[in-house]
Amino acid sequence: MLMMLMMLSGFGLALSSAAQAQNAGSPDNAAMAALFKADQAVRAGIRPEQTVDRAFVTKMIADDLQRRVAARKLLEAEALHSAEDYYAAAYIFQHGSTADDYLLAHSLALAAIARGKADATWIAAATLDRYLQKIGQKQIYGTQYITAKATGPTMEPYDPTIVPDSLRAALGVPGRKEQEARLQKMRAMVPTPK
Repeated sequence: MLMMLMMLSGFGLALSSAAQAQNAGSPDNAAMAALFKADQAVRAGIRPEQTVDRAFVTKMIADDLQRRVAARKLLEAEALHSAEDYYAAAYIFQHGSTADDYLLAHSLALAAIARGKADATWIAAATLDRYLQKIGQKQIYGTQYITAKATGPTMEPYDPTIVPDSLRAALGVPGRKEQEARLQKMRAMVPTPK
């Protein structure tokens, strides 16, 4: 049994090394990079009042869908190769609307990590949190903040006891104290509805 575990561990290391080696010679896909740039540009300066501007939100959602369709075509054409490609695609699908979008985003983030993109750990955590909430489960890392009509800003549903702050830190996710401070700041900016 021990020998079998050692062989499997070695196989996993070989896969990781192979993925990193594959990335070393893979140029970033320019089309994926452009999609990511557009995705981030629309979010770069969002002001709180824009989140309730129906026209702004409707356009952003429609544009997000177009970017997901284009990214899906690149993925299906096997045109994504580098860590940056998978990282960018993870963000595109994280801005989706279905559980499948978020689960795919999580898998893309894992591919980015496997290809050496250490910065992809946060998006891996965030996509899992978003997926869990979409399927009616509690997020576990504390990356998702929403403004609920009835309660105002919240992180619920959230189970902060599953993942310790040391693991959050290892993944680039703020600890509970920082999360709570951010939530209080959001609540000060967006009062709870009455």
